[in-house]
Amino acid sequence: MKIVISGSTGLIGKRLTDVLGGMGYRVVGLRRGDFTGDPELLKEKLKDAGAVINLAGAPIAGRWTRKYKKEIMDSRTDVTRKLADAVTSPLVFISASAVGIYPDGEMVDETCKKTAGNYLSEVCTRWETEAAKLPEDAALAIMRLGVVLDNKGGALPKMLLPFRLGLGGPIAGGQQGFSWIHIDDLINAFVFVLERRLTGIFNLTAPEVTNNLGFTQTLGKVLHRPVIMPLPAFALKLAFGEGAQVLTDGQKAVPARLKKDGFVFQFPELKPALAHLLM
Repeated sequence: MKIVISGSTGLIGKRLTDVLGGMGYRVVGLRRGDFTGDPELLKEKLKDAGAVINLAGAPIAGRWTRKYKKEIMDSRTDVTRKLADAVTSPLVFISASAVGIYPDGEMVDETCKKTAGNYLSEVCTRWETEAAKLPEDAALAIMRLGVVLDNKGGALPKMLLPFRLGLGGPIAGGQQGFSWIHIDDLINAFVFVLERRLTGIFNLTAPEVTNNLGFTQTLGKVLHRPVIMPLPAFALKLAFGEGAQVLTDGQKAVPARLKKDGFVFQFPELKPALAHLLM
């Protein structure tokens, strides 16, 4: 089967491409230029595809200027809209989103209809809305990602230096939720949903619920380093402005759908997950 992936050069896209290719699928990666030219050329790329996996999106970490907020939004909604418009035959369409759509602090699963009411939740809502414009005969799955833990990229390597210097600590008091998932479980979940043609919303998070303080303490234990240097919210807001909410806010999202459908996590608990990645 032919599988088309947008965002194929990113952390998740590269891993999915390798895994799916190793399973015998024919994987076609889309590049930025595929979305700026003739729409008929994009349709041609999707011709005969059995599945589309939509991962494209600018990184959300950093200082949010008005220009960059537009890039965060447009890089998700425009690509998803163009992919949905290019679909001409029944297929599986798996589109990324994020648990940032949910309110802070509450324990939530995929049945939660409330949103955080901030910029990130607006991005996720509009992102998912564009995916929902697919033809009715497409099998649509929305994957709401938590923080992906991988030792080769993403958030985890950026966290390690201060901890190894003995300067690690909780962020903004540490009570905000921290929904995470090991990269291997994330990739396996995509394959699980793809091969079973499952539809609906899926939280791609580990079953163990924690907060920023719990994550910080566990990371310190795995690295055998102290956790003594809290980072106050005001310092992050000075550095990142509105973009600080990526670090100061957090969700407690559980993977009810995956568990209900029989997915088995290799790393359901945080400490063994971090140990596997870092030891």
